[in-house]
Amino acid sequence: MKKFTALTVLTATLGLGLCLTGCKENAVRQIDTAELLKNLDNPNYVIIDTRDDSHYNGFKEDQAVRGGHIKNAIQFTTAWLDYIADDKFDSFAADKGISKEKTLVFYDSNLDNLERISAEFLAKGYKVAVFKDIVNYSNVTDNPLESFENYQISVSPQWLHDVMQGKSPETYQNDKYMVFEVSWGPLEKATTYVQHINGAYHFDTDWIENGPVWNLSDPQTIEQNLLKNGITKDKTIVLYSDNQLAALRVFWALKWAGVEDVRFLNGGLKAWKELDFPTETQVNIPQAEQAFGATIPVHPEINISSPQQAINAQAKGLKLISNRAWNEYTGEVSGYDYIPGKGEPQGAIWGFAGTDSSNMADYYDPDGTLRNPNEIFALWQGQQIQAGDQLAFYCGTGWRAGVPWFMTQLAGWQHTYVYDGGWNEWQMDSKYPVQKGAPQNMSKPDSKNDFGKVQKKGNSCKS
Repeated sequence: MKKFTALTVLTATLGLGLCLTGCKENAVRQIDTAELLKNLDNPNYVIIDTRDDSHYNGFKEDQAVRGGHIKNAIQFTTAWLDYIADDKFDSFAADKGISKEKTLVFYDSNLDNLERISAEFLAKGYKVAVFKDIVNYSNVTDNPLESFENYQISVSPQWLHDVMQGKSPETYQNDKYMVFEVSWGPLEKATTYVQHINGAYHFDTDWIENGPVWNLSDPQTIEQNLLKNGITKDKTIVLYSDNQLAALRVFWALKWAGVEDVRFLNGGLKAWKELDFPTETQVNIPQAEQAFGATIPVHPEINISSPQQAINAQAKGLKLISNRAWNEYTGEVSGYDYIPGKGEPQGAIWGFAGTDSSNMADYYDPDGTLRNPNEIFALWQGQQIQAGDQLAFYCGTGWRAGVPWFMTQLAGWQHTYVYDGGWNEWQMDSKYPVQKGAPQNMSKPDSKNDFGKVQKKGNSCKS
């Protein structure tokens, strides 16, 4: 047991007194529903949802009859405070529309989180207020809430844990589910499966695609692999991966095949472990099934498989969206040691990406969860990419393209696809037109997502 001397107690008391004095000089103000509603459209107010993605997206709070976020609210999850570098904090906040000239109204049902984040912003010189009544606000039908049309496809660790405990959490209406850790390679090479969620199986991405193009395999092969691993169209399949790209690649493939209820565990194993939910190291082998329940593919329309199909669709108004790193898009590098060609399909529009072929950093929040789709859609506006457009996302071999496609599905956008052949298949034949360099010498657009990626300690009274 730690021993406390009189000097230790005195020092702590003095420190606490100084902290409380400093905090009281600029106290956090609490507002009620009437004041909140009055200022929903006030440009001098910023309404900030500090909850996790699932509640912002649309899942209901406990005791709430409606889910989603307050009208016009942006998102700044309390957990992000542990990942934003001090020298990046103000610029990161500014990129979200947060400034010291405006009144910030934070809201959360977790009052500890609310107190922490409001104190942190207050300590940095922002004007801060809090709204503590989000559940009752949600229960009044006339109070405006917004949500994503298909919010249910992105689930939280708590949602999955409830399913595994035999409960029936919101949107789950099944009695058959499977959880898969997704990564490349068989079990003996699946290093990220060594520790996994209790009961989870391994999903080898080779079950749905094959080289050298790395397009989807033929339907019969995919069906055999799915059945061998217990997957049928009527089971709820929950996917997660150490690198989000793998799970979202398979998410798209399973929807193409015809699995009716596929979910993505946002935050993956890291988020699961942060809640102290159980993990294991034993290998789980699924029981094979005899019939998928439908003819694969049930949804071929979400796949544009070849360059010629893409070109034909472009002639009818399709926008081909590159989700390759900027130096890939401009033709400086191919991005892959097995892809020699450099450049992009003619007419490709850059749709934001990551630092290289291994990630989609522009699409991630500081804690590794997926970024708020509204922020991505705002970036796309600057690239003339809009809801209602026909959009085909692609990268080198299809993995990165699954991330923006997933976001459009979350929001209920129609006419969005993955161009599966990607740059890899395009550059294999010189007959397909290639562009090099940024169109009209444009500079790289700002992703407004630079948080420094450095863990820090807070400097507020609640740190």
